[in-house]
Amino acid sequence: MTRIKTGSIRTKRHKKIIKLNKGFRGSNSKLFKAANQKTLHSLSYSHIDRKKKKREYKKLWIQRINGIVRKNNSKYNLFINKIKTCNILINKKILANLAFRDEKTFNFIINLSEN
Repeated sequence: MTRIKTGSIRTKRHKKIIKLNKGFRGSNSKLFKAANQKTLHSLSYSHIDRKKKKREYKKLWIQRINGIVRKNNSKYNLFINKIKTCNILINKKILANLAFRDEKTFNFIINLSEN
């Protein structure tokens, strides 16, 4: 049986990793071993940060809703509870946009939930 070397396959794999690391500093964009480690880290960070982004937006929406609700002498958790008991099906993103852009409509929703 003849010996098969992985020359061309290995070269393609290395070039693919180094191409992903274009713009990284120092040996992280030149040497395969360092580049491979940085690629693995960067891909895991990108996955984690996509989840963090959703978390941060939800926190922002809650803060915006809470700010307007407190102006009307109530609390966020009581307001959300009243909305759910009144079967008003609006998510936090839409509520935050209404609170931020259209305060009149948001006050109407607050009055609906209080009745």
